[in-house]
Amino acid sequence: MSTSSRTANASASGGGARGKPHYHGHRERLRERVVAKGAESLADYEILEALLFAARPNGDMKPLAKRLMQRFGSLAAVLSADPARLREVEGVGPAAVAVLKVGRETARRLAREETSERPVIASWDRLLSYCRIALADETVERFHLLFLDKKNQLIADEPQSRGTVDHTPVYPREVVKRALELDAAAIILVHNHPSGDPTPSKADVEMTREIVDAAKKLNLKVHDHVIISRRAHTSFKQRGLL
Repeated sequence: MSTSSRTANASASGGGARGKPHYHGHRERLRERVVAKGAESLADYEILEALLFAARPNGDMKPLAKRLMQRFGSLAAVLSADPARLREVEGVGPAAVAVLKVGRETARRLAREETSERPVIASWDRLLSYCRIALADETVERFHLLFLDKKNQLIADEPQSRGTVDHTPVYPREVVKRALELDAAAIILVHNHPSGDPTPSKADVEMTREIVDAAKKLNLKVHDHVIISRRAHTSFKQRGLL
């Protein structure tokens, strides 16, 4: 093949004068920016880009990162998306799904560890941040139980049940039974509203009262029931519902 033919082919494939793609060196520049200025200097789509580097050793990940942002609307929503929905996006394969799921779990565990470092009641903002990471972008209702010891430090965070877009079955007897198994002294109830409205439903209020009544009989304290949505939360205690 002649020199002119190779140049034409390189140009047609998006390469430069020496056949290098237009994004050549972009990964290294992104990494250098993180080292020099910190990861906080990256835009949300660039965070996705950096994560996706691990899924594909070569190639431009910016278009895929932007497609994901466009499809799901936010970084948190991408990381929380169901694997099947992620696979619907062009360019997302098993490796990309795995990387994104690991990214979300890393954020969740970091937030949980920070929450566990001191009494939950004294670090309420951290607890809310942790709950948002765990639940805010779920597309169906999930009910979690936070079990606390006598010093109000977190013993365990366990999913109690997973429901539909507007209902989660919760059984007070099972809640109290699990608290006794863990030797917990107190409980915080947490669940999400995928609708975006954290206002308690009549069923939410009734279920909470049933759990409080069951817990009282065994000297267990229910500190609060928190409903999480994408942009807000509701505390039963603050609303006078406990």
